[in-house]
This record gives sequence, structure tokens and C-alpha cells, in this order.
Amino acid sequence: MKIAVAQISCSLGDPEANLSKVRDFSRQAKETGAELIVFPEMTDTGYSMPVIRTHAASWTSGFVPGIQEIATKLSIAIVSGVSERDGSSIYNSQVLVDAAGEIVAKYRKTHLYAVAPVEEQTCFAPGDAFASFAIGDLRFGFSICYDLRFPEMYRKLATEQNVAAFVISSAWPFPRVEHWSVLTQARAIENQAYVIGSNRVGKDDELWFCGSSAIIDPRGIVIAAASADREELIHADLSQELVDSVRKRVQSLGHRREDLYG
Repeated sequence: MKIAVAQISCSLGDPEANLSKVRDFSRQAKETGAELIVFPEMTDTGYSMPVIRTHAASWTSGFVPGIQEIATKLSIAIVSGVSERDGSSIYNSQVLVDAAGEIVAKYRKTHLYAVAPVEEQTCFAPGDAFASFAIGDLRFGFSICYDLRFPEMYRKLATEQNVAAFVISSAWPFPRVEHWSVLTQARAIENQAYVIGSNRVGKDDELWFCGSSAIIDPRGIVIAAASADREELIHADLSQELVDSVRKRVQSLGHRREDLYG
């Protein structure tokens, strides 16, 4: 199947402008033949804790219904990072809307970036479960930005939920661009799975985002890559057969010594 990754900037605190960008990039992705397009973290509000606290909304109105309308009209599945207000809590979430416009899966970021000056814990409640979804014969696992630093999460998704492709929505900043590149390839290599990383460009508050969105195959080969500083659409074909072939040739997931390290 063909998938696309949108590398975009966001208008801080302007969900309508950001929804218009989702519409434009989704249309472009559909024209390439993509069945799924992935957008970055906090695509609706931009990545600023004060702004998110003001603009986070229930998914019954606003940005998410807008994504559902786009998905329906274009007949394309969409994964996007979005704020999610649920009662008195706000979550840093991902949503999957399928090509029929239905919300079929979601994930709430489990590892919050509790480091100054961002301090996500002052805005978000943490999620408490990992999540995955299937499109065709491929199973995809959700993850968001800082999650990338926790390999245990990806290993559990690969071994317990049979995930063959990891979808990462991110707002990763420039000072750690090398970390982004190394860690995305590492997660692909060690789990023999695709990594689909959609990262922001542009600036929110004092953070400059480093782009470098990428699609990496189960061998760790970068098969599509974006620049560090421009809005772009990248795309690639994914194959469950390749995942199966790589995992069969070197059965490292089966060689783990869980008796030693759990």
C-alpha cells in the first residue's frame, strides 16, 4: 500500500487555518495514490502549552469532525496529532480517521516531555495504554514525539500487537535533529518494522522544528525523506511481505532472552 507523510508548519492557535492545510496536503496525497496520510503532533493548535490549554476541544466539534469530512470526501485515511479535551483533562493525542470518515482508533501520548521550558505535564494528562490499527494487511502502531526515546514501547507494539509499521506524529526541535534521525532508524532496525515519521517545520513560541520527516523500511533504509526546513509531502509503498521476509531471515525478535531481561 502507498502511504504519505505531510511535513507542515502550523498556525498557532488557528485550527481553521491548520484544517485547510490538512485538506490541501490530503488532496495531494490522494493524487499520488496514497491510502493513508500522516500529519505531525498538535496539528490543530500548534505546539504551545498556553495555546493548547486555550484551544483544546472535544472531538465532537471543530477540528476532528473537519478531518472526518476531508477523509470522506477524498476517500483517504488520515492520522493526525490533535489536542483532546475530555472533561477536565487535555491529552496529546493521535487520531485515525478511515477513508469512510469514521474515527476507528486513537492514542494518548504516554511519555510526556517534562523538561523546561516545554513541561508538557503542566498541560496534558498522560495516556495509559498503547494502541494500534490495521489498514489492509498492515498493522500500524501509534506513537508521538518523545515516545521515540522509549524503545520498550515499540518492542511491545511489535511483539504483543504484531505491529509492522510505527506511525510517529512529532514536533521535534532543531537542537536534537541528530537524535531524531538516529532514533527513527534504530526503532526500524531493532523491530524489523517500518517507521513513518511526520515532523513539524516552522516555529512555535521559542521552538524551531527540524522537519526531516522520513519513511524507513524494516531493514533501516530511508526510502523517503524530507528537508529540515520546508513544507513537503513524501510518500512510499509499504509491504507486509517485506516485513515478513526481513523477520524470517534474521529472527532477532525470537532470539530475545526474556529470561534475563523480561
